[in-house]
Amino acid sequence: MEYILIIVASIITIILLKIGLNIRIKDIKKVKKIAYDKKLNNIANKFPENKEICEDILKKLNNTDVKIEEDNETKTSLYIAVTNKIIIANMKDTFARIQTIAHECLHSVQNRTILMFNFIFSNIFLIYFVASIFLIFFNVGDNQIYILIYIFLSLIYCVVRGHLENEAMSKAMYVAKEYMEEYKKKDDKISDEDIKTLVDNYDRINRIGIPLTEFVLVSGTLIKIILLSVIAIVF
Repeated sequence: MEYILIIVASIITIILLKIGLNIRIKDIKKVKKIAYDKKLNNIANKFPENKEICEDILKKLNNTDVKIEEDNETKTSLYIAVTNKIIIANMKDTFARIQTIAHECLHSVQNRTILMFNFIFSNIFLIYFVASIFLIFFNVGDNQIYILIYIFLSLIYCVVRGHLENEAMSKAMYVAKEYMEEYKKKDDKISDEDIKTLVDNYDRINRIGIPLTEFVLVSGTLIKIILLSVIAIVF
């Protein structure tokens, strides 16, 4: 019975989060459409290649020790705290690349203790989830305890990861704007209107993207809790 309550509570929480954060499928499609807008991409292409942008923003943030690697095989850019490296994904044909790079650069200057805690804890959290599946599947020990521990760990994971992501997301647009304004002084092909157009559209996608990221983070852990509870019921 307790597993049914956990499943129902998790589903209700996901639904309430969807309503509270105003997550709509049509808005997600709208973000994708804006991100690959050819007109916006043509404006963004007036700026340098991704690696050069990354180097310039890191200099602006007084953090030049970060390694930069371009990987055209991946679609997700990320900062790896343990190796102090930014991996720049294949962002061809998307105007959001400047803000995305700014986002990863901002991660690199966040509190080192929190970054390392997040890296270590995220891996422990993942290992615990996989281990819990096997323990529950083979009915080893108390299944309810495993799920309660996972719920507790989920709370810590969401708070720490959410803090890091929200801080970087909320500042990225402004850092990108400052970078573009500074670069404009070196390139007369770029106008104030170009920068305003890009920043306005960064704001548009952020209004949808930031709440969506928060929703995905929390709902993802709730779905895993539901999965563990279903396994506990079945096995």
